[in-house]
Amino acid sequence: MKATILHAPRDIRIEDVPDPRLVAPTDAIVRVTAACVCGSDLWPYRGINEVTHAARIGHEFVGIVEEVGAEVRSVRPGDFVIAPFMYSDNTCPHCRVGIQSRCDHGGFWGGHDRDGAMVDGGQGEYVRVPLADGTLVSTREVPDDAMVPSLLTLSDVMGTGWHAAVAAGVQEGDTVVVVGDGAVGLSGVLAAQRLGAERVIAMSRHEPRQRIAREFGATDIVEVRGDEAVAAVLELTAGVGADAVLECVGTNESMQTAIAAARPGATVGYVGVPHGIEYPVRDLFARNVGIAGGIAPARQYLPQLRDDVLDGSINPGAVFDLDLPLAEVAEAYAAMDERRAIKSLLRP
Repeated sequence: MKATILHAPRDIRIEDVPDPRLVAPTDAIVRVTAACVCGSDLWPYRGINEVTHAARIGHEFVGIVEEVGAEVRSVRPGDFVIAPFMYSDNTCPHCRVGIQSRCDHGGFWGGHDRDGAMVDGGQGEYVRVPLADGTLVSTREVPDDAMVPSLLTLSDVMGTGWHAAVAAGVQEGDTVVVVGDGAVGLSGVLAAQRLGAERVIAMSRHEPRQRIAREFGATDIVEVRGDEAVAAVLELTAGVGADAVLECVGTNESMQTAIAAARPGATVGYVGVPHGIEYPVRDLFARNVGIAGGIAPARQYLPQLRDDVLDGSINPGAVFDLDLPLAEVAEAYAAMDERRAIKSLLRP
C-alpha cells in the first residue's frame, strides 16, 4: 500500500509499505477514505522537533472497516469509523475517568505498539488499529461525502478545541478569548460558542481565518499580537479581561498572551503542544489564574461531537480549505507550512 513517510525536515514522501494485517484479536483493519495534515505534524516537518529517522506520519483519519479480529465487538466490516489521534482501550483507570490520551495500554499512530508490532500512520491507504473496541467510533452507515470533512475533524482538531474550552471552564454567558487561528483555534471558537459563550474574541491576522472564526461564532477579532493584543482585549472587556482563555498554539508568546488576557480567577485552557514555555508563577498566584489542559482525550468527546455533526448542529469541516489526493501530500504540507492553507485534507 501507499503511505506517507517523513525522512527529514521538509522531506515528505509517498512510498510503498507492507499492507497491514491483523496481529492481535483486538485489532481492526481500516481502509482510509480521508486523512489530513495537522498543525502538530509541522513541528517535525519544520525540524523544530528533531527528525532522527524516516518514519510514518499522520494521526487523523476516517474510513471503512475491512476486517476485525476475533475479539472485536463494537465495529464490524463495512462500518464507517472515526479514529481519534491516539488509540486506547477505553477501559483502563485513566480511560474510565475520561483521559483516554493517557491510556495505560494506548499509543500513537505511526510507530510500534507495546508488543513491537507496526501501527500504521493515518496518512496512508490502510491502518491497523490496535484496541479497536476502545478506539474506533462508528456511524454505522456511510455518511454523505459532504459530512466527511466535519467527521474527520473529530479525529483531532475539533476534539482538541473542545478540550481547550472544557479545560478553561467555558460557561454560558462568558467572554472567551481564543489565542491561535489555526484549525484547533478555530475549532475552539466553535466549541466556546457551542458551550454558551456570549462573546468570543478570536485573535487572527488573516482574513480567510477571520471569516471562518466569525462563521463559527466569533463576535470580535483582534488582529495584533503580544502586548498590543492584551491591550485590545482589556479595551474590549472594560479593563476586566476574559472569563476563559483558550491557548491553541503552544509557543511562549501565545501562552504569555493567554495568561495576560485572563481576568483574575479565570482559567487558561491550553492544548497547543508546548515549546519553550515559561510560566509566570507569581503572576498566576497573585491573580488566581489557573492553567488546565493538555493532550486532548479526543475519544471521550467523539460520540457527542459525532452526533452534533450528523444532526447538523456544527460544521467544523469548514477548516479544510485544501483538498488533495494522497499522492500530493508534499504539497499538502508545504501549503500549510507556508500558510497558504489552514488545513489540508487528503484522499487516498
